[in-house]
Amino acid sequence: MRVLLVSWEYPPVVVGGLGRHVHALATQLAATGHEVVVLVRRPAGSDAVTHPTLDETTDGVRVLAVAEDPAHLEFERDMVAWTLAMGHAMLRAALTRLSGWRPDIVHAHDWLVAHAAIALADVLGVPLVATIHATEAGRYAGWLSSPLSRQVHSVEWWLARRADVLITCSGAMRDEVAGLFDLDPGPIAVLHNGITPRAWRVRPDRRAAARARYAPRDEPLLLYFGRLEYEKGVHDLIAALPRIRRAHPGTRLIVAGTGTAADMLFTSARTHRVRRSVAFLGHLPDDELVAALAAADAVVLPSRYEPFGIVALEAAAAGAPLVASTAGGLGEVVVDGETGVSFPPGDVAALARAVGTVLTDPTAATRRARNARARLGADFDWAQIAAGTARVYAGAQAGGPVELGRPKIPTGNVFGC
Repeated sequence: MRVLLVSWEYPPVVVGGLGRHVHALATQLAATGHEVVVLVRRPAGSDAVTHPTLDETTDGVRVLAVAEDPAHLEFERDMVAWTLAMGHAMLRAALTRLSGWRPDIVHAHDWLVAHAAIALADVLGVPLVATIHATEAGRYAGWLSSPLSRQVHSVEWWLARRADVLITCSGAMRDEVAGLFDLDPGPIAVLHNGITPRAWRVRPDRRAAARARYAPRDEPLLLYFGRLEYEKGVHDLIAALPRIRRAHPGTRLIVAGTGTAADMLFTSARTHRVRRSVAFLGHLPDDELVAALAAADAVVLPSRYEPFGIVALEAAAAGAPLVASTAGGLGEVVVDGETGVSFPPGDVAALARAVGTVLTDPTAATRRARNARARLGADFDWAQIAAGTARVYAGAQAGGPVELGRPKIPTGNVFGC
């Protein structure tokens, strides 16, 4: 099939897990004989002079990376206007630079590309498939209090209602999307994220070097990695650290990642008097991150909201024992007592007990880590995920242009919390 993937991130422009997801899907689809074009943007804050539009083929995938328009728009300050401008640039580039090439499917990834993807599917008369990776309501625990949140939610609603087929990365996300956008969950396809385990293997000497760097006295070592946002629950992990250190003296925590909650987390570490026991490392290159994962006694993922939890797969691939909340997709990725230890999201006392379970019995922790790695090839293999996606494409039928009114947005909590 001829597949047009539309995404706001794709390597080297990567913001989070979505970019890695689209890259893995695209390359795997191409490897199995599908003709794949990815429509994506150039880096934010650039323009057609500093970063002109590129049209090149890498790993069998044709990538059309579109330059930003001249308007002085910033993602952080002008999110909706910036997103509309990105969609306009994508649409213009696709219609002018892909002339003579017509996809069989347009596959949109998240709300930021809704305008371009819907317009292309309408103009070309082909099915629109949409993967909803997360929702605005989920990120804010059911509250759509700000004008921006209501705007984002309404675009998500439009994309979900217009798509001919919807995909989510977990059963929890399927239920969330169906409830938020008043859809029948039955037809929504669930296709997990995947992982390439070999990319996360670590040599023993690199593990030992990381261990010496982060735990020089061989003290217990915990690691969080990912975006630093409120919904990731890192503040709960910091709040639990004093309890953990009382039971396991000297325990250290390393936090790898960046995000809007960074300052709040620094303050939290001081408030809980564990600032000297927490190392904020910022963004780590992949080779350093993998070594840190392998060196940790436990990787702790305390999310309050998590559509899937690809970081859990990456930790498992590195052989790290997992402690994770049961939020969203994490409850499906980490099987309590078998591939990791789980706790209810937001429960600081339960988080501390879960970490204690790992630190008290490292033999059992190692067994669970081995089970987690073994499960990767069976349940999270990209070849199987790409094949499932291709089956979704094959069954999709174009519904044609659809005109929809604005959704009614509840004034209270959309999850009834």
